[in-house]
Amino acid sequence: MKLWPSGLQHKLKRLALLGLATVLVGCASIPAGVERSPQDPWEPFNRSVFEFNEGLDAYVLKPVVAGYRFVLPEFVREGIYNFFSNYNDIYTALQNMLQGKPDYAFNDLMRVVVNTTFGLGGFIDMATPGGLDKHKEDWGQTFGVWGVPAGPYVVLPFFGPSNVRDTFGTVADLETDYFFKYIHPVGLRNSLTGLRVVNARNTYYEAGDLLDGAAIDKYSFMRDAYIQRRQYQINEGRDDEEPTMPVYQNPYE
Repeated sequence: MKLWPSGLQHKLKRLALLGLATVLVGCASIPAGVERSPQDPWEPFNRSVFEFNEGLDAYVLKPVVAGYRFVLPEFVREGIYNFFSNYNDIYTALQNMLQGKPDYAFNDLMRVVVNTTFGLGGFIDMATPGGLDKHKEDWGQTFGVWGVPAGPYVVLPFFGPSNVRDTFGTVADLETDYFFKYIHPVGLRNSLTGLRVVNARNTYYEAGDLLDGAAIDKYSFMRDAYIQRRQYQINEGRDDEEPTMPVYQNPYE
């Protein structure tokens, strides 16, 4: 069974080929004075992919999100965020069960029941004020809990920061994301997929501006934040306080 409708699948393949062609033209140089990380042996290549993603975000995603914020009032955007978040709670419950955390899984399922029943199908978050904490789990985290090593840091076209383990996790996430496989007609499915991407980017709309204006190497900052945060998520925060969240997130979150 195909994950994407045939028309959208062809478009995604063209975009992927365009992105890879852009990246393969040349690897970005490492700025002088920037210390290389042993966890990032492919840094020149990763920086090229990072620059491609930054351009895609600046010229495509961010203008679309700006229009989205202009057209829709905040309470509508919040409702859309809650709707997709409610769906993700189902997925998180499965991951928590696979990670051997049945109490978390039960909490996540109760969130879905409460928000779907009393929150108008998930558009209003009634669970969090009711004491049911929000979790976020994915296949990359599950693989990590199972003992799969992270491997070298990788920047994926369109999806952003990752590592070898989480790259396989991203593939598994997409293959098990049944919500958009069974929606018909195809036009509705594609529209909801686009809305999901815009909603994910909208969550970090202002954070990106803060980083752009800071006198830092944005690539290094996001890499280090991603590595620390993923380790925190896998360890359930037992060792340290939660580190700074990277700005670029998986657009399907």
